[in-house]
Amino acid sequence: MKLKPKHKSAIKSYLRAVLASGITVILAIAADMRPEYAVLLGSIIAPIVKSIDPKEKEFGIGSN
Repeated sequence: MKLKPKHKSAIKSYLRAVLASGITVILAIAADMRPEYAVLLGSIIAPIVKSIDPKEKEFGIGSN
């Protein structure tokens, strides 16, 4: 299945957000934070990383 460049950019952006969230959760648990707070922190970080993604203009609102 061939993906258009727009779809590839969207998938890469999503994976970057998931990776940032996972790293945040791992660091929070390593810092001996309660697991529910670690997951909450990760769920806050992922949308922030996705919104500041420089490639968002290729596939997000206002793209062709």
